[in-house]
Amino acid sequence: MKPDTVAASVTESVSDPAMGREAGAVAAASAHWHLGRRDFLKTFATGLVVVAWGNPLWAQRESGSSHSREGHPDVPRQIDSWLHLGADGTITFFTGKAELGQNIRTSLTQIVLEELPAPNHSVRMVMADTDLTPWDGGTFGSRTTPQMGKQLRNVAATAREVLLDLAAEAWQVDRSTLEATNGEIRHAATHRKSSYYDLTKGRLLQRDVMDSPPVKQPSVWTIAGTSMPKVNGRAFVTGRHQYASDFVLPGMLHGKVLRPPAYEATLVSFNAADVEKQNGVSVIHEDDFVGVVAPTVHDAEKALALLHAEWKTRAQISEGALFSHLRETSDYRSEEKEHRTDGSSLRRTYHVAYIAHVPLEPRAAVAQWNEGRLTVWTGTQRPFGVRAELAKAFAIPESQVRVIVPDTGSAYGGKHTGEAALEAARLARAAGKPVKLVWTREEEFTWAYFRPAAVIDVSASITPDGSLDVWDFHNLNSGNAGIRAPYRAARSNAEFHPSESPLRQGSYRALAATANHFARESHIDDLARLAKMDPLSFRLKNLNDPRAVAVLKAAADEFRWQEQKASPEVGYGLAVGTEKGSFVATCAEIALQRSTREFRVVRVVQAFECGAIVNPAHLMNQNEGAILQGLGGALFETVHFENGRILNPRLSSYRVPRFADVPEIKIVLLNRPDLSSVGAGETPIVTIAPAIGNAIFSATGVRIASMPLGQRVPPASG
Repeated sequence: MKPDTVAASVTESVSDPAMGREAGAVAAASAHWHLGRRDFLKTFATGLVVVAWGNPLWAQRESGSSHSREGHPDVPRQIDSWLHLGADGTITFFTGKAELGQNIRTSLTQIVLEELPAPNHSVRMVMADTDLTPWDGGTFGSRTTPQMGKQLRNVAATAREVLLDLAAEAWQVDRSTLEATNGEIRHAATHRKSSYYDLTKGRLLQRDVMDSPPVKQPSVWTIAGTSMPKVNGRAFVTGRHQYASDFVLPGMLHGKVLRPPAYEATLVSFNAADVEKQNGVSVIHEDDFVGVVAPTVHDAEKALALLHAEWKTRAQISEGALFSHLRETSDYRSEEKEHRTDGSSLRRTYHVAYIAHVPLEPRAAVAQWNEGRLTVWTGTQRPFGVRAELAKAFAIPESQVRVIVPDTGSAYGGKHTGEAALEAARLARAAGKPVKLVWTREEEFTWAYFRPAAVIDVSASITPDGSLDVWDFHNLNSGNAGIRAPYRAARSNAEFHPSESPLRQGSYRALAATANHFARESHIDDLARLAKMDPLSFRLKNLNDPRAVAVLKAAADEFRWQEQKASPEVGYGLAVGTEKGSFVATCAEIALQRSTREFRVVRVVQAFECGAIVNPAHLMNQNEGAILQGLGGALFETVHFENGRILNPRLSSYRVPRFADVPEIKIVLLNRPDLSSVGAGETPIVTIAPAIGNAIFSATGVRIASMPLGQRVPPASG
């Protein structure tokens, strides 16, 4: 690289003698989240900061969501990422992305180590802290790997190139004879070497990140592309990791919120006389908001139970009228498509129920006010979005709000909003002390949002040789993720039609792609039977993407599809799909009890391709987790509701997969080092439901056109 390729500005580093020596400062600063950005950087004393200026990539919104950069003009264009080199050899990267169990802390670490070689333990990833990290739209839509991974790769590569330039200039040697390795720049001929930090000579070297720096191709990766163990994995296994619900501040109180008996209920009156007799307990009442704070969780729960409130409710849509309501309130005017065929065409309507996210860690937040400034520790996918919510709610500038996200116990798209953060902050402001608020499982089931329900109309026809002729697809309410079919058709149409949802709904892992794949792949199987073709052969004949063909063949080969023969006791099904740039195919085997018509899934084979694989072991985990979560939505998960009330708001009444439900699972990963890496958190979930439905169909001839499928095959109609 020519010396003038990277424009440089050299400034003296910020130094505060009171901070003492730098050794260990990065780890200490990461633990003390209350430090501001300036104070945090001061703890480094000296070092190199690479400031990334790039395209505002994080404005991309997740399918079906309404996230935008409104209120954050030009922020993404200014500082996209930071890199800091410490005197103790620590390399710190900053990203607004949150770690929610998808293991991006590890994969991002691998990506940067590939371009800026150093000991694995030397890299620290500071994540999801609105005071310390660049603005970021949120952790959703499988965008971390293709967007943030690319950005941090460019940062690391630019830093490497700058360091090579510095060494070449200082040692007066040919730059091509230098090598970056193990946290050092080395010159083999003279045996000279220098740590990355020492090359900066105690100065801050502020550079623009190159748009296209020289980066290593996946075919020569040595760190990325391997199954590097989970960063900080021991802390999670041993229980040392602190989630938001574990966080404690001096003098902290515990809060609880009075919930109405139904959605959209308004508070008429309440009596807190019994609560006021409790020592150390305070009641906060603001409009329809009522909460209590107390020294312990038990005291807060006891006080909440003593509140006497009267609410006004109104009649609302109940579960039995859901699908007709979605149809009536959409702009799509068509009647329910019952199963109709004239020998070459098929029409059907599919239904998908609301389901809950059921995260391992319910919503939790700790809020603290200090001289008008608010700091909240909470588990969210959108720290900057929650910061905006808090600023708006309390009519203060966003600069006076800090949101910190400890590595969080899952979200699945369900933690885009900051309900617990808002409630904790409201209670803390009134109490004048820090307040922790942790939702119960029942609150999580009731007051979080749900994966949207759907009504999907599909009409299709085939030619005499089994080619798709007409494909007409309409999704009502749930969204347009994954709505485009990967099949060739002479005439093709796919549309999304918004409806009025009676329940609060929002993002969910893969969102509408699961519903759309369920309807599409179920319909494709029926068309295969109409064409008197094997479901695999029919798909291969009509697929138009070689990547879809590759995963389908890989899954079918591993499953030994051609050798399987369905019977009244055993069924086999498959499905293929694509979403967020990755491709998946799933084969499923079910066993059926003829006397009871109950069935269980006994075997699943899934093939998955997401470009160049960054961490094979963790990608395998993502696929297995998606299959197991998908089993719940496929077989039994559904939200029951009546007149504004959730009827099954606890795990005793909301069925999720159990150990007894787990089938034999085989994952086939297709590595494509010739392609860019894309996200893998969502796509692996979309084909398990239609594969199971198609297996049921192969054994019984019964098409179940709704999710969940249930655990018993209904009798054949007609």
